[in-house]
Amino acid sequence: MAKRLILLLFLFLISDIYFYQAVVTLFSGSSIPIFYWFVDVLIIVSIVSIIFFRQRISDIQRIASILITAMLLVFIPKLFSFPILFIEDIGRLFRGFPARSVYVSEIVVFIAVAIFLAIVFGLTRGRHLYRVRKEILYFSDLPEAFDGFTITQLSDIHSGSLSNIRGVQKGIDLANAQNSDLLLFTGDLVNNMASEMDPWIDTFTALKAPYGKYSVLGNHDYGDYIKWNNVSSKEANLQRLKEIHREMGFNLLLNEAVTLQKQGERIALIGVENWGKGGFHQFGNLTQAAEDISLDSFKILMSHDPSHWDAVTVDHEKHVHLTLAGHTHGMQFGIELFGFKWSPIQYFYKQWAGLYQRDGKFLYVNRGFGFHGLKGRVGVWPEITVLTLKRSGSAIA
Repeated sequence: MAKRLILLLFLFLISDIYFYQAVVTLFSGSSIPIFYWFVDVLIIVSIVSIIFFRQRISDIQRIASILITAMLLVFIPKLFSFPILFIEDIGRLFRGFPARSVYVSEIVVFIAVAIFLAIVFGLTRGRHLYRVRKEILYFSDLPEAFDGFTITQLSDIHSGSLSNIRGVQKGIDLANAQNSDLLLFTGDLVNNMASEMDPWIDTFTALKAPYGKYSVLGNHDYGDYIKWNNVSSKEANLQRLKEIHREMGFNLLLNEAVTLQKQGERIALIGVENWGKGGFHQFGNLTQAAEDISLDSFKILMSHDPSHWDAVTVDHEKHVHLTLAGHTHGMQFGIELFGFKWSPIQYFYKQWAGLYQRDGKFLYVNRGFGFHGLKGRVGVWPEITVLTLKRSGSAIA
């Protein structure tokens, strides 16, 4: 991970230097080049200050969020302009390295401005630009009664970041409009504190599904990212969060399983606490959660962090047919067009958004309902997942 971060920082640095050359070509003699470096230095100094003085900053998460947004607005447009300027340099190399073309510099600046505006759109409108993503999954051993059974998955609500009631209600209405049999929430209800949900309890209580609503905890739900006055306060916060799940009508699964019945047939729904790689808690215990489930049962697992799938679930003694996760948010930034999918998060998580399959087992990673850190979404929009379970060979209704 450290090598990847160094690579990203190197790319940002090179892009910054290259883009500056285009700026100088078009605006030499003005104060714009001075302002250019002033903004860069201000962001860098702010980041260094947070790293070295984070213990003295009371509202570090809010400040960090502002800096993340500033970096995105400043550096990403430059990053996309780098290839054009680099290609120009190859041509200049064979021509004795003349001055940069004003025409090419104008193209680069135009592209940078367009990308800047796209990012601004994502930060203002993208946070509630909900997308319904549907998948049909086939299983040879799915009980016949559950052929065509539908599941709506939500993940990563992060209520502490929400503020627009109408925007959130749009997502709730869209989720209910899917009329799924079952509704599952795969963790990170809050950013840090249970009280963040107080204004939103009634809103999310409105979510409906005839076979019930079930949920698990995510890494943010444990309150690990802020300072507490004492251990008992932190424990009370977690207890209150669990109560909120119940108040909203969700059955919170804590390393346990339930049986869903339809027309005399059954499937098992398992929910584990957060289990993640790279320093995250590993409270999840699939063996404990599935101990009373027979080997031949059809099993669906809710596990917040997708790294749990590769590390534990795929090779577990009990075959888990379908795992639902979230956590990554698709980094809330990326490109998803015409089947092409890219985000910087893919350099940190092998499974980061959408459907994955291995050894006859499926993993679906939801891109998240809310947002955190970056105050919006660019290219990777908030998601409502709808999964339809089908028996292999059966016709699609």
